Amino acid sequence: MKSDIEIAQEAKLLPIGEIAAKLGIAEDDLELYGKYKAKVTKNLSGCFEDQKDGKLVLVTAINPTPAGEGKTTVTVGLGQALNRLGKKAAIALREPSLGPCFGVKGGAAGGGYSQVVPMEDLNLHFTGDFHAITSANNLLAAMLDNHIQQGNELRIDPRQVVWKRCLDMNDRVLRNIVVGLGKVSDGVVREDHFVITVASEIMAVLCLAENMADLKERLSRMIVAYDYDGNPVTAGQLSATGAMAALLKDAIKPNLIQTLEHTPAFVHGGPFANIAHGCNSVLATKLALQTADIAVTEAGFGADLGAEKFFDIKCRAANLKPDAVVLVATIRALKYNGGVARDELSAPNMDALKKGIVNLEKHIYNLQKYNVPIVVALNAFVTDTDEETAFVRSFCEQLGCAFAVANVWEQGGEGGVDLAKALIHTLETKESAFRPLYEDELPLADKIRTVAREIYGADGVVFTPEAKSALEKMEAMGYGHLPVCMAKTQYSFSDNPSLLGRPQGFQITVREAYLSAGAGFVVALTGNVLTMPGLPRVPAANGIDVAEDGVITGLY
Repeated sequence: MKSDIEIAQEAKLLPIGEIAAKLGIAEDDLELYGKYKAKVTKNLSGCFEDQKDGKLVLVTAINPTPAGEGKTTVTVGLGQALNRLGKKAAIALREPSLGPCFGVKGGAAGGGYSQVVPMEDLNLHFTGDFHAITSANNLLAAMLDNHIQQGNELRIDPRQVVWKRCLDMNDRVLRNIVVGLGKVSDGVVREDHFVITVASEIMAVLCLAENMADLKERLSRMIVAYDYDGNPVTAGQLSATGAMAALLKDAIKPNLIQTLEHTPAFVHGGPFANIAHGCNSVLATKLALQTADIAVTEAGFGADLGAEKFFDIKCRAANLKPDAVVLVATIRALKYNGGVARDELSAPNMDALKKGIVNLEKHIYNLQKYNVPIVVALNAFVTDTDEETAFVRSFCEQLGCAFAVANVWEQGGEGGVDLAKALIHTLETKESAFRPLYEDELPLADKIRTVAREIYGADGVVFTPEAKSALEKMEAMGYGHLPVCMAKTQYSFSDNPSLLGRPQGFQITVREAYLSAGAGFVVALTGNVLTMPGLPRVPAANGIDVAEDGVITGLY
């Protein structure tokens, strides 16, 4: 059996200009990065006004397990299948972070015959967007420390600096550091921290910005510290906005590549869903909507994280109205949620499947609260039995969901035709009446309680004194209308990763809350979730290499 990277390296790609032409994008509106990838450079505001927006479809999944759910693979395969059926479809995905690529995942471009390519480029440096975000983030950090060193006109309290440096690599030793050691000329000594680039507020700002003017406005209002009187100090007050925007002038342009079957794929931005808002850029999503009849996008991790943030943050900010949602599940993952060990998932086990399907059930109930039609996609494995598949199908249909088996890893678009037909039928026969989970006017703490109770199934929320005080301060500062971005483990509905299935009788603990004024949301950190991951005992990097002819091996 060929590996994903072997399949990708054998693919025959079309010049990116031909891919763009499928969507009515002229080569003059592309900035080429070699033959097979490009940035769309045309001013997107109103550039396709003569074309009605297409249908917007979100792909999400049950809680991730070590067995893998294949959400990106299904997204890619679905886009390919829609085009096989004569629909003009485009997909919109996030860019992979280097941290997980060299840590645990080893790549994030889909899999098998449902991948976006060039796979190695995408998983490594791609078009440099993450490097630009890292540079802009750390420029602001440098300007902040320099301001304190050079007289501190803004009276910044070094004990209340909230802006963190970032790096696009899992590196646990950088979570907590001390800067300014050495001579007086080396800066003011203070505690500092690193987050991974995908958790930087600049990543969220880039992904939520509508244009360059909006980007600059968001950058300017990012809060970096507080002064001795407790007043916020912003990036705009440090005169850092213009320089950061200069570093991001190319990164804001959406990237265009293709799938193995030449379906157009906009891949742009990459916030994690467990520690950030988990969605690709608004610009890329809207570009897909403007140029295709059906735009298929995805949100990170399970629906309790990615889909909730897509609906309550991204759709709210960009006035998007999704037409349908595809919920990905696997029999193997459901059995894992039913208590089966990872090395025993291939064996038939109806009892475990019936026990673990409550995880899928809860996600369906959650998505129904947003009034968007649901299609459940069962990502097929060769070990699935007819009895197991029939049980999941009946279960989903009894809950009012369309259902289809997808075999897109092995068969590409052909293996997604049944799913595509089910989606098309849903789009043609069911009307979306999308609405967010909560209103803007609800207090921040109540928004957190709403997500915890309605989406996670928690009995309630425990706020540490620090988190409670921070939320009260944000309310007093006038930010109570913002949505909340919940930072939580992806493995469970709860904030305890070991509680699988559909846990009950638990509470969510919010240990910290902070304001992302530029992005336009409040982050609530729950449990032990970290914004700078570490490498596992055996990193994926151990198996990655490059041959003398430049061919990369071991990358997924």
